[in-house]
Amino acid sequence: MRVTLLRTLPGLGVAAAVAAVATVLGQLVPVIGGPVFGILLGLLAAAAIRPLRGGLWTPGYRAAGSHVLQGSIVVLGTGLSLQQVAQVGAGSLPVMLGTLAVALGGAALLGRALRLDADTRTLIGVGTGICGASAIAATTAVIRPKEADVAYAIGTIFTFNIAAVLLFPAVGHLLGLSPHSFGLWSGTAVNDTSSVVAAAASYGGGAESYAVVVKLTRSLMIIPIVMALAALRARRERTDGRGGRAGVPWRRMVPAFLVGFVLAAALETVGAIPTAWHPGLSALAAFLITVALAGIGLNLRFAEMRRAGPRPLLLGGMLWAAVALTSLGLQSVTGTI
Repeated sequence: MRVTLLRTLPGLGVAAAVAAVATVLGQLVPVIGGPVFGILLGLLAAAAIRPLRGGLWTPGYRAAGSHVLQGSIVVLGTGLSLQQVAQVGAGSLPVMLGTLAVALGGAALLGRALRLDADTRTLIGVGTGICGASAIAATTAVIRPKEADVAYAIGTIFTFNIAAVLLFPAVGHLLGLSPHSFGLWSGTAVNDTSSVVAAAASYGGGAESYAVVVKLTRSLMIIPIVMALAALRARRERTDGRGGRAGVPWRRMVPAFLVGFVLAAALETVGAIPTAWHPGLSALAAFLITVALAGIGLNLRFAEMRRAGPRPLLLGGMLWAAVALTSLGLQSVTGTI
């Protein structure tokens, strides 16, 4: 273990340095955010500085994209109280569950029609349906996709986050949505939390507070989705020599980082985490995700990304539009609009 740790330190150090710069840029341009800057700067740094592509750094880059990524998900749990589901109210659950079903089902069907591989469409689906980069990070820790697939998904989510921040407030006013309705709309149809806050704050009238609660509740959908993906992957990998299926170990169905996430959320629910710690833990989670994505970016090559073409972006656009329209439609049907 000591040898492994020593091998990862150089690459982890580079990823952390890139993440530090990305965090500063994310604070200056919060609509983009540190994690997106992390993967972009990592990709650009590896392309521009040839020595950073050497084998000396690779173990650290991979550790950032796996172990650091899993640690970030555990820390994210400290910002989610299980009581927040009840606070949102049963009236918002049909909208959240409906938009999630549209995102995941649409990703499977449309992604297959566009001939995208399973990992890419899964990442774009969970990123659109749950909570953007955080959901992509949690899913990556389970299905272990290629770095290029993660980059496609992050880039797609980023593109439509920006579009939502610019378009949603204007469309909301055009439709005459109340702050409550706009908060539910943005909380269920905009991906990353920072973009939800930006869109709802631009709308005004107190929409921001409701949007944040909806968004955090939506983030809890990470738990069942990741457990299902872990179970599916474990079953595929446990096929015996006669073509039958062996038992699925619980440690694969319920990864350790997911257990840590639930325990952290439970501690927050019972008040074991002091309120004064929340800003620091939130910043730590964001930084760890940024380190992980910087490591993924540093391990990427432009040639790998060019092979996908425009199809991931097209899938992301169709899912984004479908989720936005579904959210408004379900609000109308349930009388919450």
